[in-house]
Amino acid sequence: MPNDTNVAPSDPALPPLPTAAYTRIDTHVWRASELTRGPWDMGHQHAGPPVALVCRAVEAVAREHGLTHLARLTANILRPVPIGDLIVEVMTDYVGRNAGHFSAHLMAHGKEVGRFTALAQREAEPALELPASLAGHPLPAAPRSPDESGPARFPFGHDHIGYANLVETRSAAGEFWHGPCAVWFRMSHPLVADEAPSPYQRVAVAADSGNGISGVLDFRRWSFVNADLTINFLRRPVGEWICLEARTCLGPAGTGLAESALYDEQGLVGRATQSLAVRSR
Repeated sequence: MPNDTNVAPSDPALPPLPTAAYTRIDTHVWRASELTRGPWDMGHQHAGPPVALVCRAVEAVAREHGLTHLARLTANILRPVPIGDLIVEVMTDYVGRNAGHFSAHLMAHGKEVGRFTALAQREAEPALELPASLAGHPLPAAPRSPDESGPARFPFGHDHIGYANLVETRSAAGEFWHGPCAVWFRMSHPLVADEAPSPYQRVAVAADSGNGISGVLDFRRWSFVNADLTINFLRRPVGEWICLEARTCLGPAGTGLAESALYDEQGLVGRATQSLAVRSR
């Protein structure tokens, strides 16, 4: 089990929490709540929630073509995403027999803050009968299940509402901000008001935290922000709990890479990568 340093003290009294990360304002317009606040700036969102919001929009468009598996989602974060109103627009680039390519824009204050591409696939019906002795199967599992993992909290955001209130976290291996570790995530609030998030959206909310949970530098002295996130799914996730088994590697010129193996309670579901810009504060 994780040691006591993984368990955050009780939060001080906070104002009532918002009911969801986002509220619909119009067909393509969404208002972010304080639950989306990230660790780098009080006025900016953690990238996980807006990536999940775009994921939701892509899923909806792909379903219109009978494409129900999101195989890849790539987010290019062009600017910090402010806590405020966002516009999400999805374009269908090409749809073939078994796969479709999509792109999306995320807008705030009249500027494009994120640009996305996605690959969606048609799932086989009935499911394929794979050989029993297939190499690499059964799929790898997370180091511990959620029930076997102790509670853990991010070492930030204890005095204000933010991303740490959006998700519940449990440590399956290692500890926050001390190198490679594995952490289970479960959303404590909906992504969109009055709507249950899809398994893909649950992964997207968590996957952008790989560089944070596996950080190797002192958060108070260094920033290691990612300007992109790519998630590859090998299968449809299931359940509410998503585990990131993450590792950060740094280069000598202010660059780095965070890699995360992604699990649900049944085993591996995919991988995520983030390109890092490392700077002293």
